[in-house]
Amino acid sequence: MEFQNRVVLVTGGGTGIGKEVARRFLAEGAKVVINGRRQEVLSATATEIDPDGSRVAIVAGDIGEVETAQRLVNTAIEKFGGVDILINNAGIFKPTPFLEHTESDFDRYINIILKGTFFPAQIAIPEMIKRGKGAIVNVGSMWANQAIGATPSSAYSAAKAGVHALTRNLAIEFATKNIRINTVAPAVVETPVYGTFMSPEQVQEVLPTFNSFHPLGRNGKATDVVEAIVYLASERASWITGAILPVDGGVTAGRQAA
Repeated sequence: MEFQNRVVLVTGGGTGIGKEVARRFLAEGAKVVINGRRQEVLSATATEIDPDGSRVAIVAGDIGEVETAQRLVNTAIEKFGGVDILINNAGIFKPTPFLEHTESDFDRYINIILKGTFFPAQIAIPEMIKRGKGAIVNVGSMWANQAIGATPSSAYSAAKAGVHALTRNLAIEFATKNIRINTVAPAVVETPVYGTFMSPEQVQEVLPTFNSFHPLGRNGKATDVVEAIVYLASERASWITGAILPVDGGVTAGRQAA
Protein backbone atom coordinates (compact mmCIF):
# COMPACT_ATOMS: atom_id res chain seq x y z
CA MET A 1 0.00 0.00 0.00
CA GLU A 2 2.66 2.41 -1.17
CA PHE A 3 0.25 5.34 -1.61
CA GLN A 4 -1.96 4.83 1.42
CA ASN A 5 -4.25 7.86 1.82
CA ARG A 6 -2.34 9.89 -0.77
CA VAL A 7 -4.55 12.01 -3.04
CA VAL A 8 -3.89 11.54 -6.75
CA LEU A 9 -5.31 13.52 -9.68
CA VAL A 10 -5.40 11.85 -13.09
CA THR A 11 -6.34 13.72 -16.26
CA GLY A 12 -7.58 11.63 -19.13
CA GLY A 13 -8.55 9.11 -16.49
CA GLY A 14 -11.54 7.49 -18.14
CA THR A 15 -9.79 5.14 -20.56
CA GLY A 16 -6.42 3.72 -21.57
CA ILE A 17 -3.33 4.64 -19.59
CA GLY A 18 -5.25 7.05 -17.35
CA LYS A 19 -7.77 4.42 -16.33
CA GLU A 20 -5.09 1.85 -15.58
CA VAL A 21 -2.95 4.26 -13.59
CA ALA A 22 -6.00 5.27 -11.51
CA ARG A 23 -6.73 1.59 -10.90
CA ARG A 24 -3.13 0.99 -9.79
CA PHE A 25 -3.05 3.94 -7.38
CA LEU A 26 -6.30 2.73 -5.83
CA ALA A 27 -4.80 -0.72 -5.38
CA GLU A 28 -1.91 0.94 -3.55
CA GLY A 29 -4.23 2.71 -1.11
CA ALA A 30 -4.64 6.13 -2.73
CA LYS A 31 -7.70 8.31 -3.15
CA VAL A 32 -8.12 9.34 -6.77
CA VAL A 33 -9.86 12.09 -8.73
CA ILE A 34 -10.19 11.31 -12.44
CA ASN A 35 -10.91 13.79 -15.20
CA GLY A 36 -12.12 13.32 -18.77
CA ARG A 37 -14.47 14.95 -21.23
CA ARG A 38 -17.25 12.35 -21.09
CA GLN A 39 -19.28 12.07 -17.90
CA GLU A 40 -20.68 8.65 -18.79
CA VAL A 41 -17.23 7.17 -19.42
CA LEU A 42 -15.87 8.58 -16.16
CA SER A 43 -18.87 7.25 -14.21
CA ALA A 44 -18.44 3.77 -15.70
CA THR A 45 -14.71 3.78 -14.96
CA ALA A 46 -15.24 4.95 -11.39
CA THR A 47 -17.77 2.19 -10.78
CA GLU A 48 -15.45 -0.41 -12.29
CA ILE A 49 -12.30 0.51 -10.38
CA ASP A 50 -13.94 1.49 -7.06
CA PRO A 51 -17.37 -0.16 -6.79
CA ASP A 52 -18.29 1.39 -3.44
CA GLY A 53 -17.29 4.86 -4.63
CA SER A 54 -15.53 5.82 -1.43
CA ARG A 55 -12.09 6.57 -2.89
CA VAL A 56 -12.82 7.88 -6.39
CA ALA A 57 -14.27 11.20 -7.49
CA ILE A 58 -14.88 12.34 -11.05
CA VAL A 59 -14.63 15.73 -12.77
CA ALA A 60 -15.99 15.87 -16.30
CA GLY A 61 -14.74 18.63 -18.59
CA ASP A 62 -12.12 19.68 -21.13
CA ILE A 63 -8.80 19.90 -19.30
CA GLY A 64 -7.72 22.47 -21.89
CA GLU A 65 -9.98 24.90 -20.04
CA VAL A 66 -8.53 26.40 -16.86
CA GLU A 67 -11.91 26.18 -15.16
CA THR A 68 -11.81 22.39 -15.48
CA ALA A 69 -8.35 22.24 -13.92
CA GLN A 70 -9.58 24.39 -11.05
CA ARG A 71 -12.58 22.11 -10.48
CA LEU A 72 -10.27 19.10 -10.51
CA VAL A 73 -8.14 20.51 -7.70
CA ASN A 74 -11.12 21.86 -5.79
CA THR A 75 -12.77 18.44 -5.88
CA ALA A 76 -9.64 16.82 -4.46
CA ILE A 77 -9.60 19.34 -1.62
CA GLU A 78 -13.31 19.05 -0.87
CA LYS A 79 -13.53 15.25 -1.10
CA PHE A 80 -10.14 14.15 0.16
CA GLY A 81 -8.44 17.12 1.84
CA GLY A 82 -5.70 18.11 -0.57
CA VAL A 83 -3.39 17.09 -3.40
CA ASP A 84 -0.28 14.91 -3.27
CA ILE A 85 0.25 13.67 -6.83
CA LEU A 86 -0.80 14.90 -10.28
CA ILE A 87 -0.70 12.69 -13.37
CA ASN A 88 -1.09 14.83 -16.51
CA ASN A 89 -2.19 12.17 -18.98
CA ALA A 90 -4.90 13.75 -21.15
CA GLY A 91 -4.13 13.87 -24.84
CA ILE A 92 -5.24 13.35 -28.43
CA PHE A 93 -3.39 11.77 -31.34
CA LYS A 94 -4.05 11.46 -35.05
CA PRO A 95 -1.21 11.28 -37.58
CA THR A 96 -1.71 14.21 -39.95
CA PRO A 97 0.58 15.59 -42.69
CA PHE A 98 1.86 19.05 -41.86
CA LEU A 99 0.18 20.79 -44.79
CA GLU A 100 -3.20 19.33 -43.81
CA HIS A 101 -3.25 20.75 -40.30
CA THR A 102 -5.81 23.48 -39.65
CA GLU A 103 -5.60 26.23 -37.08
CA SER A 104 -8.45 24.67 -35.12
CA ASP A 105 -6.87 21.23 -34.82
CA PHE A 106 -3.48 22.78 -33.99
CA ASP A 107 -5.18 24.74 -31.20
CA ARG A 108 -6.82 21.55 -29.96
CA TYR A 109 -3.45 19.80 -29.58
CA ILE A 110 -1.97 22.77 -27.76
CA ASN A 111 -4.98 23.23 -25.50
CA ILE A 112 -5.48 19.62 -24.45
CA ILE A 113 -1.85 18.52 -24.26
CA LEU A 114 0.18 21.59 -23.32
CA LYS A 115 -2.30 23.96 -21.71
CA GLY A 116 -3.92 20.89 -20.13
CA THR A 117 -0.59 20.14 -18.43
CA PHE A 118 0.46 23.69 -17.59
CA PHE A 119 -2.60 24.86 -15.68
CA PRO A 120 -3.40 21.70 -13.69
CA ALA A 121 0.19 21.87 -12.46
CA GLN A 122 -0.06 25.58 -11.70
CA ILE A 123 -3.23 25.07 -9.66
CA ALA A 124 -2.11 21.85 -7.93
CA ILE A 125 1.40 22.91 -6.89
CA PRO A 126 0.29 25.41 -4.19
CA GLU A 127 -1.70 22.59 -2.59
CA MET A 128 1.37 20.34 -2.68
CA ILE A 129 3.43 23.10 -1.08
CA LYS A 130 0.97 23.15 1.83
CA ARG A 131 1.69 19.44 2.37
CA GLY A 132 5.45 19.89 2.23
CA LYS A 133 6.04 17.76 -0.86
CA GLY A 134 4.46 16.46 -4.04
CA ALA A 135 5.00 14.72 -7.34
CA ILE A 136 3.85 15.40 -10.87
CA VAL A 137 4.24 12.88 -13.67
CA ASN A 138 3.43 14.04 -17.19
CA VAL A 139 2.79 11.78 -20.14
CA GLY A 140 5.00 13.05 -22.92
CA SER A 141 5.84 11.14 -26.08
CA MET A 142 8.55 9.48 -28.12
CA TRP A 143 7.25 11.67 -30.98
CA ALA A 144 8.57 14.72 -29.10
CA ASN A 145 12.06 13.20 -29.23
CA GLN A 146 11.99 11.43 -32.58
CA ALA A 147 10.18 12.20 -35.84
CA ILE A 148 8.66 9.10 -37.45
CA GLY A 149 8.02 9.23 -41.19
CA ALA A 150 5.19 6.68 -41.08
CA THR A 151 3.21 8.78 -38.61
CA PRO A 152 3.53 12.51 -39.46
CA SER A 153 2.52 14.27 -36.26
CA SER A 154 3.91 17.80 -36.24
CA ALA A 155 1.25 19.46 -34.06
CA TYR A 156 1.13 16.56 -31.62
CA SER A 157 4.93 16.45 -31.45
CA ALA A 158 5.19 20.20 -30.87
CA ALA A 159 2.68 20.06 -28.02
CA LYS A 160 4.41 17.09 -26.39
CA ALA A 161 7.82 18.77 -26.79
CA GLY A 162 6.34 21.67 -24.85
CA VAL A 163 5.41 19.22 -22.08
CA HIS A 164 8.99 17.96 -21.99
CA ALA A 165 10.37 21.51 -21.73
CA LEU A 166 7.81 22.40 -19.06
CA THR A 167 8.89 19.36 -17.06
CA ARG A 168 12.48 20.51 -16.86
CA ASN A 169 11.57 24.10 -16.01
CA LEU A 170 9.17 23.15 -13.22
CA ALA A 171 11.59 20.58 -11.82
CA ILE A 172 14.19 23.29 -11.24
CA GLU A 173 11.74 25.90 -10.02
CA PHE A 174 10.10 23.69 -7.38
CA ALA A 175 12.98 21.47 -6.28
CA THR A 176 13.43 23.52 -3.10
CA LYS A 177 9.77 22.87 -2.27
CA ASN A 178 10.36 19.10 -2.48
CA ILE A 179 8.04 18.81 -5.46
CA ARG A 180 9.33 16.52 -8.17
CA ILE A 181 8.24 16.79 -11.81
CA ASN A 182 9.04 14.04 -14.31
CA THR A 183 7.72 12.79 -17.65
CA VAL A 184 7.36 9.42 -19.34
CA ALA A 185 7.77 9.33 -23.11
CA PRO A 186 5.99 6.29 -24.62
CA ALA A 187 6.23 4.93 -28.15
CA VAL A 188 3.33 2.94 -29.65
CA VAL A 189 1.09 1.84 -26.79
CA GLU A 190 -2.04 -0.15 -27.54
CA THR A 191 -4.81 2.02 -26.09
CA PRO A 192 -8.25 3.16 -27.31
CA VAL A 193 -6.75 6.33 -28.86
CA TYR A 194 -6.18 4.47 -32.14
CA GLY A 195 -9.90 3.79 -32.34
CA THR A 196 -10.51 7.53 -32.56
CA PHE A 197 -9.20 7.65 -36.14
CA MET A 198 -9.29 4.03 -37.32
CA SER A 199 -12.05 1.43 -37.50
CA PRO A 200 -11.76 -1.66 -35.26
CA GLU A 201 -10.75 -3.66 -38.31
CA GLN A 202 -8.03 -1.15 -39.21
CA VAL A 203 -6.71 -1.14 -35.64
CA GLN A 204 -6.51 -4.93 -35.69
CA GLU A 205 -4.67 -4.85 -39.00
CA VAL A 206 -2.36 -1.86 -38.53
CA LEU A 207 -1.18 -1.96 -34.90
CA PRO A 208 0.62 -5.32 -35.17
CA THR A 209 2.74 -3.90 -37.99
CA PHE A 210 4.39 -1.62 -35.40
CA ASN A 211 5.62 -4.46 -33.18
CA SER A 212 8.89 -4.72 -35.11
CA PHE A 213 9.36 -0.93 -34.89
CA HIS A 214 10.37 -1.46 -31.26
CA PRO A 215 13.73 -3.17 -30.63
CA LEU A 216 12.12 -5.22 -27.86
CA GLY A 217 9.80 -6.66 -30.49
CA ARG A 218 6.37 -5.56 -29.35
CA ASN A 219 4.08 -2.58 -28.91
CA GLY A 220 3.58 -1.27 -25.41
CA LYS A 221 0.64 -1.98 -23.15
CA ALA A 222 -0.97 0.56 -20.85
CA THR A 223 0.45 -1.33 -17.88
CA ASP A 224 4.00 -0.81 -19.18
CA VAL A 225 3.54 2.94 -18.94
CA VAL A 226 1.67 2.68 -15.64
CA GLU A 227 4.64 0.95 -13.99
CA ALA A 228 6.91 3.85 -14.97
CA ILE A 229 4.41 6.48 -13.84
CA VAL A 230 3.85 4.86 -10.46
CA TYR A 231 7.58 4.54 -9.89
CA LEU A 232 8.24 8.20 -10.67
CA ALA A 233 5.39 9.25 -8.36
CA SER A 234 6.70 7.11 -5.51
CA GLU A 235 9.25 7.74 -2.78
CA ARG A 236 11.48 5.20 -4.54
CA ALA A 237 12.16 7.98 -7.05
CA SER A 238 12.77 10.63 -4.39
CA TRP A 239 16.05 11.72 -6.00
CA ILE A 240 14.69 11.94 -9.54
CA THR A 241 13.29 15.17 -10.96
CA GLY A 242 13.32 16.77 -14.40
CA ALA A 243 13.67 13.38 -16.11
CA ILE A 244 12.17 12.49 -19.47
CA LEU A 245 12.00 8.70 -19.21
CA PRO A 246 11.70 6.77 -22.49
CA VAL A 247 9.12 3.99 -22.16
CA ASP A 248 9.39 2.97 -25.77
CA GLY A 249 10.64 -0.57 -26.18
CA GLY A 250 14.10 0.76 -27.09
CA VAL A 251 13.07 2.93 -30.05
CA THR A 252 14.97 6.09 -29.11
CA ALA A 253 18.00 4.11 -27.87
CA GLY A 254 18.12 2.33 -31.19
CA ARG A 255 17.82 5.57 -33.15
CA GLN A 256 20.66 7.15 -31.17
CA ALA A 257 22.85 4.10 -31.71
CA ALA A 258 22.19 4.20 -35.44
